[in-house]
Amino acid sequence: MDYFLELFLGGLTRGSIYALIALGYTMVYGIIELINFAHGEIYMIGAFTALIVISVLTMLGWNQLAILAIATLAAIVWSSAYGFTAEKVAYKPLRGAPRLSPLISAIGVSLFLQNYVLLAQTSDFLPFPNLIPDFKFLEPYEGIVRSTEIVIYVVTAAVLVILTVLIKFTKLGKAMRATAQDRDMAMLVGVNVDRVISFTFIVGSATAALGGVLIASHIGQINFYIGFIAGIKAFVAAVLGGIGSMPGAVLGSLVLGWTESFFTGYISSDYEDVFAFLFLVLILIFRPSGILGRANTDKV
Repeated sequence: MDYFLELFLGGLTRGSIYALIALGYTMVYGIIELINFAHGEIYMIGAFTALIVISVLTMLGWNQLAILAIATLAAIVWSSAYGFTAEKVAYKPLRGAPRLSPLISAIGVSLFLQNYVLLAQTSDFLPFPNLIPDFKFLEPYEGIVRSTEIVIYVVTAAVLVILTVLIKFTKLGKAMRATAQDRDMAMLVGVNVDRVISFTFIVGSATAALGGVLIASHIGQINFYIGFIAGIKAFVAAVLGGIGSMPGAVLGSLVLGWTESFFTGYISSDYEDVFAFLFLVLILIFRPSGILGRANTDKV
């Protein structure tokens, strides 16, 4: 029973991290129908930014919780700046181009950011300190669940609630939904579509950066390549849940996380990625629009 619970919580942790990245995928797709393959690299940049800030503040002797808060904020701001810049430089000029053009541009941005960080940092894995304190109420469950996992669960749930409220109950959220439904009509009724799209990239990048800091704290190491695998897995999760649907992105992420965890725990860890993509194939065969997706709709 303890082993099952360990696998369940491990899958929940994976799924929660995938969800923070998949939300960015699904928001961008819902607005401009673009698969932003550079999104995983934004996640990676968030982790590296946090590590640099942590290293500097630790040398200055700052308090542990203050370091964590400032490093997380710096990662969110810096990654959001990268997301905003990528949208303006690589995607905005191609909005009227065939749909394959921005997709190729997204792959190019992904490769550029990978190699940029490789040259600016190192190809080696770097240790990432865990600044999240141990919670006393978890002492009876030591070895089964960690404080970093609890933080990941809470943060993922909070981000989903905040984004849901933002999109459904705010003026900017209404503008996002209008842009997702019909961009040209939204422009005719006075919606600043460029601003809406930029804001979507900023929010998506912020959630990815948050995921980068949390998973780096949980695993304890990072390198320039962590964004590629995490980004691909999050994309799979978004498709599983129904890309364009935020609840679908979270559900797909959790399903993928549990699938990987249980299959690797009970069958073999050598085929972790195989299980994930095989499950995607099966879902797409029997439900092409995803678990919560609806045919012919791209709404957020």
